[in-house]
Amino acid sequence: MIISRTPFRISFFGGGTDYPAWYRNHGGSVLVSTIDKYCYLACRYYPPFFDHRFRIAYIKSENCRTIDEISHPAVRGVLRYLNWDRGLEIHHVGDLPARGGMGSSSSFTVGLLHALYGLRGKMLSKQQLTLESVYIEQEVLQETVGSQDQTAAAHGGLNHVIFSPNGEITVRPLTLSVDRLRQLEAHLMLFYTGIKRTASDVAQSYVQNIDEKKQHLAALTEMVSEGMAILYGDQDITQFGQLLDRAWQVKRAFSAKISNSQVDEMYKQAIAAGALGGKILGAGGGGFMVLFVPPSLQNQVRERLSQFIHVPFKFEFSGSQIVFYDPEQDFSVLDREHGAQPMREFQELESIRP
Repeated sequence: MIISRTPFRISFFGGGTDYPAWYRNHGGSVLVSTIDKYCYLACRYYPPFFDHRFRIAYIKSENCRTIDEISHPAVRGVLRYLNWDRGLEIHHVGDLPARGGMGSSSSFTVGLLHALYGLRGKMLSKQQLTLESVYIEQEVLQETVGSQDQTAAAHGGLNHVIFSPNGEITVRPLTLSVDRLRQLEAHLMLFYTGIKRTASDVAQSYVQNIDEKKQHLAALTEMVSEGMAILYGDQDITQFGQLLDRAWQVKRAFSAKISNSQVDEMYKQAIAAGALGGKILGAGGGGFMVLFVPPSLQNQVRERLSQFIHVPFKFEFSGSQIVFYDPEQDFSVLDREHGAQPMREFQELESIRP
């Protein structure tokens, strides 16, 4: 049995420039950080005593005989990519809901790929894990997704990620002082709008004609450099929040699907209560909203947005990890009396979760 733990991410600036339709021609750049909210995937070889060979438990449960019967696209895509030829049981637990703009789909893909390579006794580098996950989502699954989510999930940390026209992805960690890093962290708040959306559907509304958004994407790319300059400089960090507000206004102009009346009203209320800036995360349309709020005003913002779920968080710097591995935990030693039973609600996992 093996368990992977893969973080979700918050993207600050440059989102949109990480789509291959853009950076393969113009290059791209993002400022992104992972946080201490995770996707957990537990995998083990499945015993041969049942009619089905695959058992996948996430928000629903699937029992399938073949890979082609699996409805979960990432599971199906990863198993096809790996030419998987053994019975397999997969259990998923996430700290945050799917379709929230936190890169959850890519965290799932990265975490599953990481776990299954580990189950076979092989460990990939963070860069190889990134590239293979990008390939699975963009080429195998043909999803309209960028490349920053897989990169962030695999590597972890607060990073400047550069996407080159030749397909190369370069990860440059921001070497901020601990004080500056904690100062940034202390000014950020995360709220869940309650609106679920499929990122690829929103992204499709502007990626198809992405070259027509050249002026907007060039502005977002420039904001990556501006954001890093603020963090590395000695100026007031509130300028970072003001830059987030500018970035949100640019992003909203991409497509009518990126925002809506509920999101606009939520953002308006947050600004009125003291937030300096913020944005809907991911492709847009709903999900999670990150806000930049001076600590002294955060209670006011929390009260004003009391109908929404506030999610405290911290940055994390490890990326996808294998957090449990027992090579002896094969079906032959799990339940000797009656064959193997499904894993019991992640007993092993609950003992290691924070």
